[in-house]
Amino acid sequence: MLQPRRLPVADVLRVGAVGLRTRPMRAALSALGIAIGIAAMLAVVGISSSGRADLQQVLDGLGTNLLTVAGSENASRPGENVRLPQNATSMVERIPPVQNAASVSRLPEWVHVYRNERVPAQQTNGIVAYATDLDLPVTVGATISRGAWLNQAIASYPGVVLGSAAAQRLGVLEAASDMLVQVGGRNFAVVGILQPVTLVPELDSAALIGTVAATRYLGGDGLPTTIYVRALDSQVAAVREVLAATANPAEPFLVAVSRPSDALAAKLATEHAFNGLLLGLGAVGLVVGGVGVANTMVISVLERRSEIGLRRALGATRGQVRLQFLTESLLLTTLGGLGGVSLGGLVTAGYATLQSWPPVVPGWAAGAGLLATIAVGGVAGLYPAIRAARLSPTEALASV
Repeated sequence: MLQPRRLPVADVLRVGAVGLRTRPMRAALSALGIAIGIAAMLAVVGISSSGRADLQQVLDGLGTNLLTVAGSENASRPGENVRLPQNATSMVERIPPVQNAASVSRLPEWVHVYRNERVPAQQTNGIVAYATDLDLPVTVGATISRGAWLNQAIASYPGVVLGSAAAQRLGVLEAASDMLVQVGGRNFAVVGILQPVTLVPELDSAALIGTVAATRYLGGDGLPTTIYVRALDSQVAAVREVLAATANPAEPFLVAVSRPSDALAAKLATEHAFNGLLLGLGAVGLVVGGVGVANTMVISVLERRSEIGLRRALGATRGQVRLQFLTESLLLTTLGGLGGVSLGGLVTAGYATLQSWPPVVPGWAAGAGLLATIAVGGVAGLYPAIRAARLSPTEALASV
């Protein structure tokens, strides 16, 4: 008895593609469901990765070696932090790995910032006035948008530097000697406006005044509210361990030490959790696309009974018929997967470009997407392929 000839791979692919070529619209719509699911998952991963890459670039530029030292919350006055000792900043600067240290001191509660004296007292716009050290920009990585930073001369007179959000709320667009704002009931010249400070966003809503001027005109006491510290990258953890005891030796338990870059990482982790939900939705879309492929293949078997019967009558085995329809299903989902990977990459690149992020499409995500489509294609085409193989030549030809 002659053994049936084994079909070469090229013939298997050619026979499997017959159904796709003869019904292109149906094949395209079925592949579209797969493509949408893969594109959704790849776009979520790609956009998330692009955002992380952008954040990493920002942190690399600003440095992750910035630490903040602040008094913990005052139990007798909720919402207000305990102040640090007068010499806390100079003591912190003596720690060998510390590169820079600068402090800000919150001014009394009655010191509010207004555009002019005609603004109602309750409209404070959330702007907080601080006395500041002159080397604050170097320490926190702040840059000037307009005007200039405080210097030894200006710090002794009524001059103020506004954070980016504070300037916007006050309607101050330029920095000049004749641009005045009201600070604690006195006119202060706006000498500079900061760019947004990524690692220390609270400075965006701040009005920064030299320590001498704050003491002379606004009743400042010079006691630090927060100290910002730059340390050697390799020694950040060691410096962090000793900062509380160094800043306030008498009451180190009243000192809180934090790392602003950790807050950014926590924000990214929150976004990553939300991305998990979107990935789940993409997986649902992939399953729905797989159901569409299975439906298409079942209908294809019903419509092509005569073809199946003719092939069986000409000597095709059940295995060859089964392989034909399984190959057709795999080709259909693979085309959808390739389209989905391309679409997901385009969506990621487009969104990243709009956000000025570096576009990143992880290779593992694209590979996993294609493997997922192959798996879906195999599962979706298995039952129709088995059903086609079970048709006998006489039964198939009789239905013509």
